[in-house]
Amino acid sequence: MATEVKIPAMGESISSGILAAWHVNDGDYVEKDQPIYELETDKITSEAAAEVSGVISIKVEADEEVDIGQVVATIDESAQGTASDKAAAPAETATQNEAAPAQAPAAASAESKVDPVATLSPAARKAAEETGVNPAAVAGSGKDGRVTKNDILEAAKAPTPAKPAPAAPAKAAPAPVKATSANNGERETRKKMSPLRRKIAERLVTATQEAAMLTTFNEVDMSSVMKLRKQHQEKFVERHGLKLGFMSFFTKAVTHALQAVPEVNARIEGNEIVSQNFFDIGVAVGTDKGLMVPVLRDCDQKGFAEIEGDIIAYAKLAREGKIQMSDLEGGVFTISNGGIYGSMLSTPIINYPQPAILGLHNITERAVVVNGEIVIRPMMYLALSYDHRLIDGKEAVTFLVKIKEAIEDPSRLLFGI
Repeated sequence: MATEVKIPAMGESISSGILAAWHVNDGDYVEKDQPIYELETDKITSEAAAEVSGVISIKVEADEEVDIGQVVATIDESAQGTASDKAAAPAETATQNEAAPAQAPAAASAESKVDPVATLSPAARKAAEETGVNPAAVAGSGKDGRVTKNDILEAAKAPTPAKPAPAAPAKAAPAPVKATSANNGERETRKKMSPLRRKIAERLVTATQEAAMLTTFNEVDMSSVMKLRKQHQEKFVERHGLKLGFMSFFTKAVTHALQAVPEVNARIEGNEIVSQNFFDIGVAVGTDKGLMVPVLRDCDQKGFAEIEGDIIAYAKLAREGKIQMSDLEGGVFTISNGGIYGSMLSTPIINYPQPAILGLHNITERAVVVNGEIVIRPMMYLALSYDHRLIDGKEAVTFLVKIKEAIEDPSRLLFGI
């Protein structure tokens, strides 16, 4: 009995994706719940696991576009016994081998003899045609010695004996391109843009075309937050099992500022302004697939430990490609921390249709004037980009000042002032 492996539904707005990678080879034996492929859509990248155990037959190559519900492989459940047979009791095997030592090799040879060409999977057959490798000359690593696609590709990489070439008149050769591991000697390389990267591009263009975007700046003295973290870090870790970071302070400061300046906690829908009375804050997370913005729910009701735990959990899921659509939807405001990459100053683009985004930057010691004296303080630039159609300059500047005040005097967050 063969079970079909289909692309699962990922949400109402997702109809297709790219089968980015197979984690198994054609003809491999897979266990139930074992990750078998990675699917990349315009919103998330996720892994899919085998629903049953058996031998997998791959029907769609990696990097191909697939539709929701499409069959990309089948799993032969009748091959389940193969793995268990190999793990049979050694005592019984030893007894049988001692009884008939001359017959055992012949029997094993007869059982494992397989026509390498007739048993090729579609993927392996295609690889053989493209590489010119003769499957009959390849030692198979699949079930019962079957030749898999990976066997063909490995055989194609093997060096072939050099043949003597006829002498030719010498020519002036062009200057060679220095080969590196990155370009393999090629001057240009091309690859298809991933659905996630295409969606990010579309959203950024939409934000710049639909919104009247403007950015205002300020700077914040991080001394108080750094002192507070140092003072309570050990007890915080002992109690909660995680470190107290800067992002939880800024998340609470943004929540505080949204409560103080409700005009920022709104969005435009057609000719209407929709005021939002909840505080779900998105935190941008960079991954090797692109930027994702998981949403921290009800930040007004959460403490520092809960926010830190949510950030760590979402970042791990995003980087492992296991984040869900529901984790990315419904935010009212976004925080982007370019400072972790060394950014000094930038103008972030709003996460449309959200009305604003806060950009954080790296902390550097600078000379500043405090009470008439020049002192060295750890300073950070803040950037607030906002939709000027909805938010006026007064509200934007007030909002950013509220964040600055809360970071420079964190006790304000305790008293809500």
